[in-house]
Amino acid sequence: MPCPPGGNANIARELNLLFASTKEDPERWRRLLEPALPQDRFFAWPDVNGGAIDIALVATHPAGTFAQLPRLRLIQSLWMGVENILADADVPRDVPLARLIDPGMVHAMAETVIASVIDWHRQRYAYRAQQRARTWKWLRQMLPSDRTVGVLGLGELGSYAAAKLVALGFKVCGWSRRPKSLPGVGCSTDLDVVLSKSDAVVCLLPLTAQTRGVLDARAFARMPKGGCVVNLARGAHVVTRDLLAALESGQLAHAYLDVFDEEPLPAASPLWAHPGVTITPHVAALTEPRTALPRIVENVERVRRGETPLDLVDREAGY
Repeated sequence: MPCPPGGNANIARELNLLFASTKEDPERWRRLLEPALPQDRFFAWPDVNGGAIDIALVATHPAGTFAQLPRLRLIQSLWMGVENILADADVPRDVPLARLIDPGMVHAMAETVIASVIDWHRQRYAYRAQQRARTWKWLRQMLPSDRTVGVLGLGELGSYAAAKLVALGFKVCGWSRRPKSLPGVGCSTDLDVVLSKSDAVVCLLPLTAQTRGVLDARAFARMPKGGCVVNLARGAHVVTRDLLAALESGQLAHAYLDVFDEEPLPAASPLWAHPGVTITPHVAALTEPRTALPRIVENVERVRRGETPLDLVDREAGY
């Protein structure tokens, strides 16, 4: 991003920031950002300050947001996923778009991955079913080293979660579009190779045209029988009818689903009552303003100084 005209005289200038989100509470963010950015002004949709907005802070932004922001210099997502922003035809192509790398969210996602994998590994889901049936029965105990966990997506979230699984003693492999090298993780760019090794598959992929429906009947058939799927990314990564068929056939023992094609999940969905499915309402890892604050402040200051913001999205790749 070129430096603004005026040199040092403009470095300390006031910036106008807009909160535009149907999911995030602007007041919660404002209370933290105002002390960190005391010279700047904050607005909440639909108050766009006559279009004089420098930075838009967005998460599931209202329709028509970007058409009213002709002076925009940065779109800062308040979430890691940016597919909703990229899908908006009004998003200006010449304005940088930054995803949010929140350390608190990265840690929370790893906690959810571990909780799900351990629940499957220790067969807690089966013991819960036995409790409901008043059945007292021991099930076979396995060692973590007996299991291989495949992590799909080795970005910030996947790499951190994979390292935690390695530390717990699991064999871990991972799939990514680009070659990666991570300590203790068998990294591959061949999805079939990863699926064929993985007793449990954890999906932490960005949603793109290439990853939509990646967990389908063919993928489940490639996995060893009796494994599990943990989808914490986006609902569209999983083909629901294929997942249900794999559960019914016993190809999969259990599925942990935090995200769905339609949210909230409709009451009529067969997933709610299926004994092989554990459901949570898209809470695997929420953006935590207290830990995300430094990254957002850094990007605001970079805009002020005329520097390139951090964590810019590759629009062609979709993340």
